[in-house]
Amino acid sequence: MSGDHQTLALLLFGAFVAVTLGITTWVGRDRHGSAEEFYTGGRLFSPMENGFAIAGDYMSAASFLGISGLIALFGYDGMLYSVGFLVAWLVVLLLVAELVRNCGRFTLADVVAARMRERPVRIAAGTSSVAVSVLYLVAQMVGAGSLVALLLGGTSEAARAWTVIGVGALMVVYVTLGGMRATTWIQIVKAVLLMAGTLTLTVLVLVRFHGDFNALLTTAAERSGHGKEFLSPGLAYGGGWTARFDFMSLGLALVLGTAGLPHILSRFYTVPTARAARRSVVWSIGLIGSFYLMTIVLGLGAAAVVGTAEVRASSAAGNTAVPLLALDLGGGAGSTGGTVLFAVVAAIAFATILAVVAGITLASSASVAHDLYASLRKPRARSRDGGRVDDRAADSAEPRGEVAVARYAAAGIGAVAIALGLLARDLNVAFLVGLAFAVAASANLPVLLYSLFWRNFTTRGAVWSVYGGLVPAVLLVVFSPVVSGSPEAIFPGVDFHVFPLQNPGLVSIPLGFLAGWIGTVLSRERADEAKHAESEVRSLTGAGAV
Repeated sequence: MSGDHQTLALLLFGAFVAVTLGITTWVGRDRHGSAEEFYTGGRLFSPMENGFAIAGDYMSAASFLGISGLIALFGYDGMLYSVGFLVAWLVVLLLVAELVRNCGRFTLADVVAARMRERPVRIAAGTSSVAVSVLYLVAQMVGAGSLVALLLGGTSEAARAWTVIGVGALMVVYVTLGGMRATTWIQIVKAVLLMAGTLTLTVLVLVRFHGDFNALLTTAAERSGHGKEFLSPGLAYGGGWTARFDFMSLGLALVLGTAGLPHILSRFYTVPTARAARRSVVWSIGLIGSFYLMTIVLGLGAAAVVGTAEVRASSAAGNTAVPLLALDLGGGAGSTGGTVLFAVVAAIAFATILAVVAGITLASSASVAHDLYASLRKPRARSRDGGRVDDRAADSAEPRGEVAVARYAAAGIGAVAIALGLLARDLNVAFLVGLAFAVAASANLPVLLYSLFWRNFTTRGAVWSVYGGLVPAVLLVVFSPVVSGSPEAIFPGVDFHVFPLQNPGLVSIPLGFLAGWIGTVLSRERADEAKHAESEVRSLTGAGAV
């Protein structure tokens, strides 16, 4: 790309960073160091503000860069991501949003621990939340590296590496200085920018084809190199039985995974009431639904205007389809319009990545501090006969110390995400997010639904449910073609894969539910009827909710 592209895009990106750092500093001046302020922003956000923030959290680099790229490469099959991400919000709205807001305080573990022995449940749920968050962060890091490689006109590994490191450093600054309040306002600003940019590109694509969607489809099919197959199922998942099962596995993970994402669940605690939480989801569905419909147009537009071959040549995983489309729609390489539009889209993509990684880092650091640190720090209180442990008899961790741990945890999680992001730099960002959704649906969703709806659910069932989904999901990914045994793998030079599917959801999600059921059935512990009744009343009515 020309120097004009680089200069303008970097200036716009720098402006966004300056504004968001200003927001973080301004908000940080007013914080009083309490856990509630750091984790939830004081629960002061309105449903509309929180709805925009949820949309900002959800519409990640995977959505803006990855999904459009997959549609540009694989046509109909790539649209599965758009449909799956959108349909998933119905599960969130109908099953968890209001109940989670009423039952919890800061994290997923709060909901489960309300009727269980706290320590084992918090350790299990905290571990799972951190694993999901790190996987999600890796996808954002990969998106950042791909974007900068395109911006700088090459694939310099050093440039990509320094970009990933820079994004990681910024996300730590946002979280440690501003907490949830700053992160939320950054998400709102980013959501507005992303919706405006996506709408502009969508209108320009439709104008290019004079509003004739059929002409867009026909041209995309012609320039894809696949003809009518581009618009039919099977281009990516139409091979043998392995590809078909992969298709089902991915669909299951996308639809069920959203309800188990820690950074999405934590958003329900930033509003004052359960009714506000549900209205937040309604706002976010409107924004997210519009956005995903537009990603379909952008993906088809990239295939029709830029051409599938050129998209693949720029990024084998398709991560640069939207910036290339913006360059062409603006007038092409070397034109003023192309330069401006490309720079704006690149800056919005950067803003998207920074905002999302801030939200995920905050959620994962909260899990480390509020669940893992607080549980491990508690003295184990015993009953008078010296026998059974009673975790609830111990005092909770001191809030200010917990917030300090959360800030240190943000730095540690950022370092891990940077390292993994450098390893996975050649994978599609939407595909990586699909893996995070599979782990969330396997480890977090079963224990959440069992805790909310199953009267006889026990502590052992909760712990087994989390680990019974988390461990198989992670192991299946490690021993899948994603890591080894294929040219597109993280380690293409070795082959130790034994699991044929790229997404583990089809196997690991049922295992999570099954493990929770077996653990409960085999448990000697009886479910606490009084605590279940209390949780049920609170979840349905909001009585006693924080």
